Amino acid sequence: MSPAARHHEGDLPARWHTVSRVPDDQPFDPIAEAFRQWAARWPEQADHMAAVTSVMRVQQLLLARVEDALKPYALTFAAYETLRLLAFTRSGSLPMGKMGVRLMVHPAAVTNAVGKLEQRGLVRRQMSPDDRRVVLAVITDEGRALAEEATDALNRAAFGLPGLSRQEAAEIAAMLRTVRAVVGDIGAGHTATTRD
Repeated sequence: MSPAARHHEGDLPARWHTVSRVPDDQPFDPIAEAFRQWAARWPEQADHMAAVTSVMRVQQLLLARVEDALKPYALTFAAYETLRLLAFTRSGSLPMGKMGVRLMVHPAAVTNAVGKLEQRGLVRRQMSPDDRRVVLAVITDEGRALAEEATDALNRAAFGLPGLSRQEAAEIAAMLRTVRAVVGDIGAGHTATTRD
């Protein structure tokens, strides 16, 4: 574990998760009950309600699992994504404005994440040599090392889905990509772009 991870591991509050855990053996399924109630009143929308509610619940559960894996590195998932995005680039830097687009978050969230990482010496900000109006976020050597350690931890944890096969994970991603296209997040012909 890098010095940055060790130094900041104790800085996290005891209950730092985005959501609270639900007991693994919970016998009652609130979403199934909600579906039953919806089906009795609005049957034509019951499946849609259950789909949306299930996605929202799964997002909470997976975020908690991912942040569990990142806890030894004192990283939230938002901070990890910021480091990983910068580490993926050829130059180790990106304009702050472009980062918001790539991470699909508000510019203020990028500013906040970069500011916290900068305090730890994992990222620094500098003016672009090509355009002084543009502020670049630049990953440091320590930030790159921590990004690699955290990525190894997430990969070992299968990003919170160790019980799913690669095929099952691919099917879920494809189904959710259809949802993203339907709601206008991406175009129907959208494909991944190459890194900078």
